[in-house]
Amino acid sequence: MKNSIHPTDYRPVVFSDDVAGFAFLTQSTAQTKETVKWEDGNTYPLVKVHISSASHPFFTGEEKIIDTEGRVDRFKAKSAAAEARRAALANKAKKAKSNKAKKAQAK
Repeated sequence: MKNSIHPTDYRPVVFSDDVAGFAFLTQSTAQTKETVKWEDGNTYPLVKVHISSASHPFFTGEEKIIDTEGRVDRFKAKSAAAEARRAALANKAKKAKSNKAKKAQAK
């Protein structure tokens, strides 16, 4: 086993989920420049997270989409555009078939 590959600089750090208003104090090696005054009166390094057990649907039992980068909106827009293209192609095919049938009847 390799020596000295595991970190040794563990210290108390506060992880905060601002969306859910949830924070917890734990040991970590995460580096951050932000600090926060904790409930015990001491100041600890602060790491902000987007999703925690307080806001993740697996733990809360409710579906709540937290998308800070717009990925869900982009996906929905792409999906709507693809559906519109499919509908337009189906309509075009229907018109072509109708025109072909009219020409066949005219002969």
